[in-house]
Amino acid sequence: MMPHIHIITSNSNLILPPPHLSISSRLRSLPRHVTLSLHAPNQRDGARGCSSEYSVARRAVLLTPFLAAVGSSLLQQSPYSQSMAEEILSPSPSVTPPKVVQEEVVVSARIYDATAIGEPLAVGKDKSKVWEKLMNARIVYLGEAEQVPIREDKELELEIVMNLKNRCVESERSLSLAIEAFPSDLQNLLNQFMDKRIDGEKLKSYVSHWPAQRWQEYEPILNYCRDNKVRLVACGTPLKILRTVQAEGIRGLSKAERKKYAPPAGSGFISGFSSISRRSSMDNHFPTQSIPFGPSSYLSAQARVVEEYVMSQIILKEVEDGGGTGLLAVVTGANHVQFGSRGTGVPARISKKIQKKNQVAILLNPERQYIRREGDVPVADFLLYSAARPCSRNCFDRAEIARVMNAAGRQRDALPQDLQKGLDLGLVSPEVLQNFFDLEQYPLISELTHRFQGFRERLLADPKFLHRLAIEEAISITTTLLAQYERRKENFFEELDYVITDTVRGTVVDFFTVWLPAPTISFLSYADGADNMDALKGLLGSIPDNAFQKNLAGKDWNLGHRLASVLVGGVKLASVGFISSIGAVAASNILYAIRKILNPKLASNQQIKRSPILKTALVYGGFLGISANLRYQIIAGIVEHRVSDEFSSQTFLVNMLSFIVRTVNSYWGTQV
Repeated sequence: MMPHIHIITSNSNLILPPPHLSISSRLRSLPRHVTLSLHAPNQRDGARGCSSEYSVARRAVLLTPFLAAVGSSLLQQSPYSQSMAEEILSPSPSVTPPKVVQEEVVVSARIYDATAIGEPLAVGKDKSKVWEKLMNARIVYLGEAEQVPIREDKELELEIVMNLKNRCVESERSLSLAIEAFPSDLQNLLNQFMDKRIDGEKLKSYVSHWPAQRWQEYEPILNYCRDNKVRLVACGTPLKILRTVQAEGIRGLSKAERKKYAPPAGSGFISGFSSISRRSSMDNHFPTQSIPFGPSSYLSAQARVVEEYVMSQIILKEVEDGGGTGLLAVVTGANHVQFGSRGTGVPARISKKIQKKNQVAILLNPERQYIRREGDVPVADFLLYSAARPCSRNCFDRAEIARVMNAAGRQRDALPQDLQKGLDLGLVSPEVLQNFFDLEQYPLISELTHRFQGFRERLLADPKFLHRLAIEEAISITTTLLAQYERRKENFFEELDYVITDTVRGTVVDFFTVWLPAPTISFLSYADGADNMDALKGLLGSIPDNAFQKNLAGKDWNLGHRLASVLVGGVKLASVGFISSIGAVAASNILYAIRKILNPKLASNQQIKRSPILKTALVYGGFLGISANLRYQIIAGIVEHRVSDEFSSQTFLVNMLSFIVRTVNSYWGTQV
């Protein structure tokens, strides 16, 4: 029994694929390997079939070397055969799995920088610096409304947490979310929820004290944190402790409870009681403030201190547990995270251990925005408004301004034109508007503020401006009369006309020494036209009237502006001195001439030496422009504007300080 050979081939036509195909594609299009099958023929086949099959097999064996040679030569002539061979022979490199790029969550909110001087500054489309500041922090506070909860706050919180999570994944940082709405004694339940040992319905049953819609608002962010491994932290005060303090104060707690939930004496927390209880009337109208028994309640102040103490301790522990790179987001009431005076608010409470630069506060959809003045602490780092809530550049302080207008029973059209323009531009704060209505309670002052813009601008900047003016004039008239009496002695009444002339000149000059360097608040320079006179007004309006005046809304005075203020003020006072001196000398000469005509003998006996008009005017103008200008700039700007503002509630002390400083200044001025 003779074995025979089958030669099985496929794709015997050696058509080579194009070189741009991948190696796997080219291998699929190449000829298959030649397979030799050796087996014995079937015994039942006839002799003819065996002979024919054997002859075909023999021819195939004879042709196999020839076909192999032809295929080899064609492969060697192919321009890409060498590279293909290298790909076949070389070991395949290790394939690196592609890096998972987290898709950035678009935060559908308008962002405002609350640290800017003046009104909060809108952040443009490029919000990279905002997120960079958040990622550089250790703690990010999300302050939401308390008295009137806003559903959009929860939507913003979810968007922010999602964005922070994506960025933390890229930077390999951990992210935790602390929620004040969950009392700290529910932490074990939150852990079970995170581990999926209990579901949302079970967790919901433990927060039955929440309003009906509260769970629906928090549910999306809770589910996201569970599904994306964002640790949930309960940082609220236990209900039993909070209700006890609200009803009985800290003394109602047991010794063990006080040790755990109340700040120890000397820790700095107790100092917050008075500052919380005696908040200004403007602060008490802030809509996010939550005080159970009214803004002046001492018990509510204690409850707030306990809340902030418990929250701060949990935050510090969580930050410590997160190592040096973890990021903690805190969802709490806006009233707890506003930057304020030292010793109040959670950021200030923990600033001894975590610097404020590592803490970022964000207020969500605040209804009231403060216009920041120079030297004021910003209420937060950023303000976020959801896209669903309408707000424009002029929305700042609108709610509070409307309240002030309604309380005064006034309409916008009844206000002076400059105030109306300031309201349109968002430059009039509720405090300024309230000052204007307070001034209207006095008939004389009301007439001055409505008829004369200059008085209005100065009284809005300094409601005690008329006090300063009265003090200066009283000192001026008194010292002038005493000097005239010392000079004329027994002729004082005989030369009363000269006395009156000099006194009037001194009164006019002292009026302008108070008037010109006084701080002002003006709104017309923002909206005036562009003719020659308006251009001059705009130039003068771009610099402060006092070199030491605090920056106003829409103003950012630098050192150059303040030096220009000194120069311009000096020119103004020098002009006043020059003109008043010419007027006084001219009036004196006219009176002398009249005396000579009416009583020649008396006039010849006086033998008064007449002073040269021009020389006297130049000297006096130079004295006012240099010496008096610098002295009154300092008095009005530093003593009465900055220092006195710190004691604005103590009227007698402020007036006494102004009287002493101006008296010393008048004496010093006579000695120069």
